[in-house]
Amino acid sequence: MVNFDEGLIMRIGFIGLGNVGGKLASNLFNNNFDLMVFDKDNEVLNQFKNKGTKVASSIEQLVSNNDILITCLPSPEACNEVIESSKGIAAYIKENQIWMEMSTTDEDQLKKHALLIESKKAIALEAPVSGGCHRAATGNISIFVGGKREGFEKALPVLSCLGRRILHVGDFGSASILKVITNYLATVHLVSLGEAWTIAKKSGLDLNKAFKGIAASSGNSFVHETESQVILNGSYNINFTMDLVEKDVGLFESLAEKLDIDLEISPLVLSIIKDAKEKYGSRAWSSMVVKRLEDKYETDFRAPGFPEELVDDEEKVKGYEI
Repeated sequence: MVNFDEGLIMRIGFIGLGNVGGKLASNLFNNNFDLMVFDKDNEVLNQFKNKGTKVASSIEQLVSNNDILITCLPSPEACNEVIESSKGIAAYIKENQIWMEMSTTDEDQLKKHALLIESKKAIALEAPVSGGCHRAATGNISIFVGGKREGFEKALPVLSCLGRRILHVGDFGSASILKVITNYLATVHLVSLGEAWTIAKKSGLDLNKAFKGIAASSGNSFVHETESQVILNGSYNINFTMDLVEKDVGLFESLAEKLDIDLEISPLVLSIIKDAKEKYGSRAWSSMVVKRLEDKYETDFRAPGFPEELVDDEEKVKGYEI
């Protein structure tokens, strides 16, 4: 456990305990932050309650009893409901409280929420994370932050627990754009891995050696080092679902449309993701997109020695600004 600044008293309210949010909230709890959580899923709430976490019965209770309000929500629609509904955060937030959204969502909508929050003399930040769900659990994930520098510095003690490398990108909205770009790049590589593994398998390569070779080459990527492992295992368990990756690529296309940029690769990638979602379901792991080719060519990409689920074994260090 990391010993963060002694004497720091910062009450944190966390809404959204899904694949990423649940791990981020657990990390705060494990590092002795004063944490209160809220989620629509009572089963998830009970899991936190059983660990000793304070559980709010409403958004009003959570806002009224905390200094920093973190949301990590699965869609722009969910974010809109939690922020702007008659019983949402904006209805109760007070001067100098901090609201921080940590999911990947629509930049324009986030800016709208930020204006509403700031009209109450509160502080609005966006802080999407990157680096894999397994690193969200240990605090070794990267965090992109958008918003006023003063607000960023106030939130930095909490951000330094949640992540390892922390980048203040610029004004509110800039972090969401950067995160959408990085998620798009990761998805492109994931889709290309399906073709790479198909060629490797059909060529009769030893897939263990192929994994090592790619990792040692100019064709390597974070996606290969992580997602290829659960693909070769056969679990595909990357803790990120097909509907979320479809949302992310859709956000990239929306950015391009707003900027009047005619994309070439992205529409094809999105059509492949949509096809995989139709075949395997919206809650299937996103890495199952490669299964389209396994099924088409009646093969599989199995190899011994790879884990069913990724575990971050890096030592936790206090996060720092890059």
